Amino acid sequence: MSEHPPVPSTGQRLHALDNLRALLMWLGIVLHVEAIYATQHLPNAWRDEQRTLVADVVVSSIHAFRMPAFFIMGGFFAALLARSRGPDGLLRHRLLRLGLPFALFWPPLWLASGLAALFFMNRMVLHRWGLDPGVLPELPILGGPNTIHLWFLWMLLWLCVFTAALWRLPRAWFAPAEAALAWLARQPWACLALALPLLLASAAYPNAVLQPAGAFLPEWNEWLYYGSFFVFGLMLHGRQAELFARFQRHWAGYAVAGLACYLIAFAVALRQGPALLIGYSYHCIAWLWSFAAIGLALRWLSSRQAVLGYLADSAYWVYLVHYPLTILFGALLFEQPLPAAAKIALNITATTLVCLGSYALFVRHGGISQLLNGKRHPRRPRGPAREPA
Repeated sequence: MSEHPPVPSTGQRLHALDNLRALLMWLGIVLHVEAIYATQHLPNAWRDEQRTLVADVVVSSIHAFRMPAFFIMGGFFAALLARSRGPDGLLRHRLLRLGLPFALFWPPLWLASGLAALFFMNRMVLHRWGLDPGVLPELPILGGPNTIHLWFLWMLLWLCVFTAALWRLPRAWFAPAEAALAWLARQPWACLALALPLLLASAAYPNAVLQPAGAFLPEWNEWLYYGSFFVFGLMLHGRQAELFARFQRHWAGYAVAGLACYLIAFAVALRQGPALLIGYSYHCIAWLWSFAAIGLALRWLSSRQAVLGYLADSAYWVYLVHYPLTILFGALLFEQPLPAAAKIALNITATTLVCLGSYALFVRHGGISQLLNGKRHPRRPRGPAREPA
């Protein structure tokens, strides 16, 4: 899309979105840990014997908006790069920051995740430590190569490639759709319309809620579902002054409306009501809580803070390495005489500490940080040595 007008700066968007990214990334640890202790059927085959309905609520709540918000931000920053560096600059940047890390880290992470899952399944099925392949029929993760938790990185890369290609076309071709989407985003009932393509993409899934398959060639419905949020992010960058102000002003309303939709979906699911109604309510949550999260970050997290800034710097690394760690610590805690809440807390804490500790020791000041974030942080200089008395 050529000939884009200059975009006004809010002066706070980058810090707010960086802080939001840090929190959403940590919620990924919470999500994958809680899934081990949920009572409902989930894609992961490794499950602890201690389970709690609280884990189901946490998983469904985080899953409702975390990836939608990430894809909105992915589209937003893709538009930022395309407008500041052109489509070639966007393509080069995303190949370097998304494509190269995927190529380097996917093989060891796929192997590590599979071995950790096999380790856990040995504990579940055979009740002993080991890597007996006899449990493989019950272990979908080793059924063949897949993108594991890196599916987000993979899909985001291709969405950016498509954006770089389409950005070369005349802007007039896309201006009407962009204006219509911006108009829709300003309406109080926007989520009701925006949820419709998500429902179409998810209708064939249980409760009409999409679960990414992790395939290297995703199905059309995954492109439609996550592409909807990405395209919204592309539009959001050009209308950020207006829409950011709206999200910031109404974040509490979005949050409450999303909670109402969650309660509707939960009540209908308990009564085994229509799956499409469950899914439609859930997809409304995706938009409402994504808007609420962005508005909340703009309202309260608009400046760089020490803790959140550090978490934002480490977010990419945490995203890459956390998943097999949650499985491994889950296996270590299996059959331990502890309630589910204690195991959840221990797993989240241990995974967080290992992720941040490895980042501090091996990533932050070296070449991996340069690869993932485009910069390496200098080490703090040591104070001058004291003269001997």
